[in-house]
Amino acid sequence: MAEGPALRPRRHLVVFARAPHLGRVKRRLARDIGALGAWIFYRRTAFALLRGLGRDRRWDRWLALTPDSEVANARVWPRGWRRIGQGRGDIGRRMARPVRTLPPGPVVIVGTDVPGLGPGHVARAFAALGRFDAVLGPAADGGYWLVGFRRRPRRLDPFRGVRFSGPHALSDTLANLRRDRVLLLEVLEDVDDGEAFARVSPGRARPGAP
Repeated sequence: MAEGPALRPRRHLVVFARAPHLGRVKRRLARDIGALGAWIFYRRTAFALLRGLGRDRRWDRWLALTPDSEVANARVWPRGWRRIGQGRGDIGRRMARPVRTLPPGPVVIVGTDVPGLGPGHVARAFAALGRFDAVLGPAADGGYWLVGFRRRPRRLDPFRGVRFSGPHALSDTLANLRRDRVLLLEVLEDVDDGEAFARVSPGRARPGAP
């Protein structure tokens, strides 16, 4: 029997976000620019990104939230996103969860603290997953601003042993993917501290063209 349209693999974009409460977001950045400045940056960048990516119909849009209770908070988050909880564990375990559990199709995961991220970057990542098993967007600090998987064959734990929040996150993840075909995208600024904030604040990076 032919596969119906509703059963065909879809492209899944997952944005990881935290409830925008003062003093609870971007704590490393807050140590350098203050809690209020970090909160303003987070809200501005996160909601601009969600608005920009949420208008694009080339992929299904999932908003993975922490804490999980934030899933019920429809007043805060933009429409057009299916809200899911991140669940427990470190960031590696939480990112592995949608890779394992979302419906069939490639998955791309991004965060909310990359001012230069736009629909064009996401589209290039999904296009790459037609030829590669995985795609990563390197960040200037040794981490990454995007990670995506073709999921054929399905990979259950690409983040095992990865040292996140440091200069080894990208290299550790690549080590886990050493048997896969991996494409690296361009380097973008992932704003986690005052130095990164100073580099993007004079003139914010222009989001990628659709």
